[in-house]
Amino acid sequence: MLTIPRELVDKIVAHARADHPDEACGILAGPAGSDRPERFVPMENAERSPTFYRFDSMEQFRVWREMDDRDEVPVVIYHSHTATEAYPSRTDITLASEPDAHYVLVSTASEEETSFRSYRIVDGVVTEEEVKIVESYG
Repeated sequence: MLTIPRELVDKIVAHARADHPDEACGILAGPAGSDRPERFVPMENAERSPTFYRFDSMEQFRVWREMDDRDEVPVVIYHSHTATEAYPSRTDITLASEPDAHYVLVSTASEEETSFRSYRIVDGVVTEEEVKIVESYG
């Protein structure tokens, strides 16, 4: 189960809406070993595409090094789907390289409703998980 503060959900959804019609992407960093997303890190979609996302390699290197310096890990890796449901594509599954991360997908296909779903992706196997939105940790 992904437990996530409402403030971080709102930031991910706002980023997805702002980058629409292109896919948005980023991470939520948290203390190593905690499974607790705390820090919102929006990243640039190097593809600038409505159907594909890719972290810029230099930005990813900088962000991952910063996480190392802060003893953090990517607890959540998120991106948006602009015309399809919030479910990992074949490409998403192939590129999933963080077995401990929650993969959050946001669908901005509908202007009225935003779908927010979380998955574990390990060795090509996709498992949807419950999302528990909390006001704060405590």
